[in-house]
Amino acid sequence: MYLKAGTRLVHYSRPLACGNSKWGAHSIRWASSPARHWSTPLAKNIAEAIASTGPISIAAYMRQCLTSPDNGYYTSRTSGPDQFGQKGDFTTSPEISQIFGELLGIWLVAEWMAQGKISSGVDIIEVGPGRGTLMDDMLRTIQTFKPLASSIESIYLVEASPSLRETQKELLCGADVPVEEIDIGFRSKSRYSGLPIIWCEDIRFVPNNPSQTPFIVAHEFFDALPIHAFQSITPALHQSPTLTTPTGPITLSSAVQNPQTPQWRELVITPTPLANTTTFPPPKTPPPDFQLSLSNSPTPSSLLLPETSPRYKALKSHPDSIIEISPESHSYVASFAARIGGTPQTPKASPSGAALILDYGPASTIPTSTLRGIRSHALVSPFSSPGLVDISADVDFTALAEAALAASPGVEVHGPVEQGSWLSEMGVRERGEMICRGIDGGEEGRRRIMGGVERLVERGGGGMGRLYKLLAIVPDGGGRRKPVGFGGGVAG
Repeated sequence: MYLKAGTRLVHYSRPLACGNSKWGAHSIRWASSPARHWSTPLAKNIAEAIASTGPISIAAYMRQCLTSPDNGYYTSRTSGPDQFGQKGDFTTSPEISQIFGELLGIWLVAEWMAQGKISSGVDIIEVGPGRGTLMDDMLRTIQTFKPLASSIESIYLVEASPSLRETQKELLCGADVPVEEIDIGFRSKSRYSGLPIIWCEDIRFVPNNPSQTPFIVAHEFFDALPIHAFQSITPALHQSPTLTTPTGPITLSSAVQNPQTPQWRELVITPTPLANTTTFPPPKTPPPDFQLSLSNSPTPSSLLLPETSPRYKALKSHPDSIIEISPESHSYVASFAARIGGTPQTPKASPSGAALILDYGPASTIPTSTLRGIRSHALVSPFSSPGLVDISADVDFTALAEAALAASPGVEVHGPVEQGSWLSEMGVRERGEMICRGIDGGEEGRRRIMGGVERLVERGGGGMGRLYKLLAIVPDGGGRRKPVGFGGGVAG
């Protein structure tokens, strides 16, 4: 998908005034028609914001749809089924089989052993923990390795949703265990050895102590972080000489005002125009509330983000190229790397810990036009029913690796590898057979357990074993040791 270079932003109602703005030299300000019906209260709020300030980035749209305090997909649900499982919108690997979480726990044990069996100061951190199923399976597994279990100081869950925090607490701590509010979030006690579990809304609130050893897990977390999208266009003959920013207008240089080479333009969100005539019979599915449009002028993001990597710069000279960039993803993975390997500003005497990232996306290419919506286990428009639809985009694993290495001189990155091969190397089928021998479910129980295993490793078509990938960040060892599942064996 690409938009024709110079596509005008689509407006949807009556004009209020004309004047200069960042969207063009003679743009029009529009207001929401009182007759327009929006699919959700959040859609109405977003449309009113656009009417006041102009089109918004995909990143701003995603942030509102997923984490708005009032009507966000993850943050506002207080009753009924949650987003996961058969009754929700999607099913994740931990919900398919307990073996998935067990093997992640085994991976943490193996990495802990390879780093010398650190006896104290270990923190387990999960970002985007969902229902808590993955953490529960990991902790249950880790408890069987007493030396590692006794070295754990705290468990941190980075979660913005109050309802999901409650679900996680009931599973990991018990319904009757009290929760106390602390300066960085909330704290309770795990049913595993009474370990403290601390909830924070952002990774920035998780203490970063160079003396600690963090083991970090991010499963289907980065795909939900906001993205910006840009399209390379041929030089425009006329565009606004000023750029509007939150701190005020900026006069563009002559090179930007009159470019001789292709430029990046941002893809932005605008309301879908109302039909000029009423169709009869009305469509069974109403059109989405919003659509993508191409900005008429550079935005601050289009001038900055595509210039941060040679991978993006290489595509600029090819008109109609589209790239997706997630600065928030880069920030998170940089924090992971800094906690493991230290930074010049916060040095770490001996790098320790690891991060394991599991998500879907291309192994080496830049994601393009991957924004999607999911509702009731079906793909839908990401621009329909804001706040009721899960929105995600492919993860750029190479960009994550670049950001991690740039953030800390004390780490190295391995992968990505496909989930199917990683699980197979970790012994997923062997573990499945072991469970089958210990149950009384007969052939039906065996089919259920091994069916879940095969679903996780399936590589054909859109199988999870091929689409999902893993990336590991570990202390720099000069490439002498590969982690388990990434071509290495168990050490120590």
